[in-house]
Amino acid sequence: MPTTLKRHWLRIAAHLACLVPAALLALDYARDNLTFNPIQEATQRTGKTALVILVLSLACTPLNTLFGLRRLLPLRRPLGLYAFAYAAIHLLIFVAVDYGFDLAQILEIVAEKRYVLVGFAAFLLLLPLALTSNRAAMRRLGQSWKKLHRLVYLAAGLAVVHFVWLVKADVREPLAYGAAVALLLALRLPPVRRRLSGLRAKRGAQEPKDSRSTQRRKDTENAEI
Repeated sequence: MPTTLKRHWLRIAAHLACLVPAALLALDYARDNLTFNPIQEATQRTGKTALVILVLSLACTPLNTLFGLRRLLPLRRPLGLYAFAYAAIHLLIFVAVDYGFDLAQILEIVAEKRYVLVGFAAFLLLLPLALTSNRAAMRRLGQSWKKLHRLVYLAAGLAVVHFVWLVKADVREPLAYGAAVALLLALRLPPVRRRLSGLRAKRGAQEPKDSRSTQRRKDTENAEI
């Protein structure tokens, strides 16, 4: 395996995984396999994909806190950008394909249907985050960059509300996403994060002893064999 591939395999896998939903959507469109209502199907699939990837981006930091998986941290930015990309496609299908850029009709729908308004608000919150997800913006904004990017928490919450209000009847799936977002945000609270980091450090300090004991036991077993 080449060194570059070995070093960046997780990032490459993340990129490929994020591109799969778009490829499947394009394939189904080419095969005329987007159900009896292709616009609705494409809108729902891109919206759900955006939410799934957004939740995954939020999971990177808590997973590092819990298990020390530092290799996940560089995935936050590409995952966030993919979430925005799918959200943009989701909105574009609604605005361009469904309503043909008819501004008057779009404004009427936004005013009448609260789930559209909340979804649009979530997209507007993600927009500046996508535009500033680069090193130049980080240097220019300094400490304000972190404060700005905390808007992702609000955007995720609004995306869940958008999903709940959209489905209306069976809200089990959107509420499951809501529970996941709530848990991931709770794990980011400073007291919780400090507690988890302390537990991980204590567990890490015990692991070398356990590893040595395990190795000695294996050596004894091998000698007996």
